[in-house]
Amino acid sequence: MLPPVLIISMCIVAIEVVVGFMGNGFITAVHSINWIKSKKISAAAMILIFLGTSRFILQVTVMMYIHSLYFTDVFKLASVYKAFGAVWMFVNHASLWFSTWLYVLYCAKIINVTQWLLLQIKLRITGMIPRLLLGSLVVSSVTSLPFLWTTPSTYLCSSTGKCRENSTVHISDWDSSHLYILLYFAGCFFPLVLSVVTSALLITSLCKHTKKMQCYVDSFRDPLIDVHLTVIKSIISFLILYLSSFVAQILLTLSTSQSQDAVKVAVSLVVAGAYPSIHSVILIIVNSKLKLAFRMLCQHFKCHLESVTP
Repeated sequence: MLPPVLIISMCIVAIEVVVGFMGNGFITAVHSINWIKSKKISAAAMILIFLGTSRFILQVTVMMYIHSLYFTDVFKLASVYKAFGAVWMFVNHASLWFSTWLYVLYCAKIINVTQWLLLQIKLRITGMIPRLLLGSLVVSSVTSLPFLWTTPSTYLCSSTGKCRENSTVHISDWDSSHLYILLYFAGCFFPLVLSVVTSALLITSLCKHTKKMQCYVDSFRDPLIDVHLTVIKSIISFLILYLSSFVAQILLTLSTSQSQDAVKVAVSLVVAGAYPSIHSVILIIVNSKLKLAFRMLCQHFKCHLESVTP
């Protein structure tokens, strides 16, 4: 029987997954419907469709991971471990790249630049988005497919919640857990650095703009400052969520392959599952079109409930 702390953590993760399904599905559906209706799509909407779809698949892999880890026979787990790990790593890296390009696009639209290179990026970024998205898929494949040539870890968790040796595989833990961490880090490094640079540019631009606006009356509220603050809050929350998820994934990998620390596994599961769910909610809150569509959807359900209530 599973330890109580793991049962509680999996219930929380299940709630996170449901929120993620609804949030990411809503983001994808709204922009896809608008694309079909208008026959055209903006660069931001295109990124959000790719991002919502990848996050939706990522939530599916989270549920599959929990199910296979604790409720499937250990020998069956070993046979699908490589394929599952490659799929999870691919959608995880792809969604990270898509999030990064979204904030790069927002940054390019907001900030005022004078440097030639940044100016060229600002002018061309919208047309570059389709190629950047396809390139992200290629890069994510390169950093995830090598996982198919690794061997499952010596220790895999059985349905009792305790880790025992898989008698069908006799190799060192390094072959899976450490290589898994290496591939995971390789796929995350550059988009995370790009996200940090983007947030730094936004903060610098906000400081310059604030100094420039100090000559105006204090009561005057520049809307551009609000836009800066909204995007900065969004990207910082994204970085915090993803870095927390990154650490949780590392701890989860080490915990399930080397120890029997149920508390560490439980906390890691909850933290790792929070990133794609909470960030989808943040994207809806900061995007005016998505927020309006969500309000209309809520109003529709409210009217429907009132009409069927006697």
